[in-house]
Amino acid sequence: MAEYEFHQIAAIFPMMEGNEFTGLVADVSAHGIREPIWLYEGKILDGRNRYRAAKKVGVSFDTKTFEGTDIEAIERVWSLNRTRRHMTPSQAAMADARRNKMVDAYAAVKEAAKKRQDKGRKQGGGDHRSQEYKNRLVEQIPQSDDSREDEEPKPPAKPAPKTRDTRAKAAGTNAKYIDVADKILSDHPEMAADIESGKKTLSQAQREIRRKELATKTPPPPSGKYRVIYADPPWKYNDAMAISRDGLGESYGPAVAHYPPMTISELCVLPVRDLSEENSVLFLWTTSPLLEDTFQIVRAWGFKYKSSFIWDKVKHNMGHYNSVRHELLLICTKGSCTPDVKKLFDSVQSIERTDKHSQKPAKFREIIDTIYPNGPRIELFARERTSGWDAWGNEADAA
Repeated sequence: MAEYEFHQIAAIFPMMEGNEFTGLVADVSAHGIREPIWLYEGKILDGRNRYRAAKKVGVSFDTKTFEGTDIEAIERVWSLNRTRRHMTPSQAAMADARRNKMVDAYAAVKEAAKKRQDKGRKQGGGDHRSQEYKNRLVEQIPQSDDSREDEEPKPPAKPAPKTRDTRAKAAGTNAKYIDVADKILSDHPEMAADIESGKKTLSQAQREIRRKELATKTPPPPSGKYRVIYADPPWKYNDAMAISRDGLGESYGPAVAHYPPMTISELCVLPVRDLSEENSVLFLWTTSPLLEDTFQIVRAWGFKYKSSFIWDKVKHNMGHYNSVRHELLLICTKGSCTPDVKKLFDSVQSIERTDKHSQKPAKFREIIDTIYPNGPRIELFARERTSGWDAWGNEADAA
């Protein structure tokens, strides 16, 4: 059996793996190779998986040679495999990104070669293109009755640019995914293989990239001491609740979609005990599902629970047992740290939530500043800087 290499154009689509390839091997073993394997420049352009299956079971196969340009070969692979392969929306978008990148690359190579040839002719060097390339170009041009054999053929033009909506429709995916796939293939090509194999969705890859970017930006803990500490931790939830996005089978955990989460153990070991003055107060945000676990953090940071505020978000929120429309702001103290100002605010604050994930109303910081106007203060896991407050968090300087 002849040995063949795979043409790089064939890499637009991922190789079959697992049960999909096992099923192909069984079919080939029972029925043989029913479609020819296409070659281009002596390498397999289409039929890599049939070729692998044929080698595995030891059956013969027919080959055909594709005659055309590089860009035509790309479109050939796309047209043959897009409907043949069963892909998720993420895989389809990544395949389209590879196809689009290849078209651009091959078109750029042809354009650069043409410029070099034109420059050579102007300098008296003549036409240095190979006769084989000329012949291939001539075959692509319809010849009229009065066409002359010595007429200079033009290289095939790059196809007109396609909009992301057009590309998405042709690939059977979402226009947003086209943008994401293009960016990942361009900026994070190391992530592409996991998406193409189905190990990760585009959404999961995007979140992983975001977490890594934020992790590299996390500043060292501050070295000062603070009387007032305000914290909104990046909670890591253990449940498997997922919300469908765009109706395409992609899902995401609400918290992990927006920031790199931390476990209870990871939060407990943060050096908050060292940041706090001997007499200090901690305002700590938590949610109903994590309320019991939050007290581990309170104790690990050296504080004792005293009371709480309830933020009534007004709008409906997802939950397993009820519509969880509130969050809790625990008030905890270390040493002796009762409020400086004896003004009592209602424990329940009804403020309609915004659409920005986990954004807390400014009202609560105003309450803290009102009853605790004295002493240095810091916000942990801050997303922005506030006058009069120090901030620690990987988004504070990027906001």
